[in-house]
Amino acid sequence: MKLNLFTLFFFLSVVVSAQNKPAAIKKLVVVSSYNQYLASIKTDPNNELVEIKKAIPNIKLDIRYATKNNFMQQVMYKQARAFARKPVVESLKKIQKELNEKGYGLKIFDGYRPYAVTIEFYKKASDKNFVANPAKGSKHNRGCAVDLTLIDLKTGKEIPMPTPYDSFLASAAAKYDKISPAAKKNRDFLIAIMGKYQMNVLENEWWHYDFAGWKKYDLMDIPFEKL
Repeated sequence: MKLNLFTLFFFLSVVVSAQNKPAAIKKLVVVSSYNQYLASIKTDPNNELVEIKKAIPNIKLDIRYATKNNFMQQVMYKQARAFARKPVVESLKKIQKELNEKGYGLKIFDGYRPYAVTIEFYKKASDKNFVANPAKGSKHNRGCAVDLTLIDLKTGKEIPMPTPYDSFLASAAAKYDKISPAAKKNRDFLIAIMGKYQMNVLENEWWHYDFAGWKKYDLMDIPFEKL
């Protein structure tokens, strides 16, 4: 009986010790080697960061972080270009085609974002809820997120949305209701057509869409100039 009690006590001690042991912190992996990136494409062609404008010539670009017209109020990108992983661009192609048939088109504000830029955003942003924590990285860093809006093909102008791009207002949220009927209709239309092709809206940013398969892709820190 004593042996059984001792065995039980020992077993419980091991269990409690295991429960109280802090979980191992997983090291963040960020690919900054261009050669490593090229090797990953050979392993899986879907890893390629495709230039969106080259793949979809009639898509519009307004790369705000290549200008001072952004919440940072400074130039963050040396080149006004937008990239995304191959499957993301394939989804955008289908979305653009369907939109064009309805008289609309996409305007891209941002796509792949080097990890170093995410660090700078987090340092300066007044509201951390609107920027990714570098401790986890951003889906933009994975080449699996795009910021965008809709334009009218006839005029080339943006159609009404609840807020401007990169707004920190509560009305930027994807389900915020205290907005004009026109803005709500346009926002919900955009969210629906993006979701149809595996691009899911971010809860607090109507303009931000994440590719459903983002978990497969590494965080990247390769500047546009090398791509």
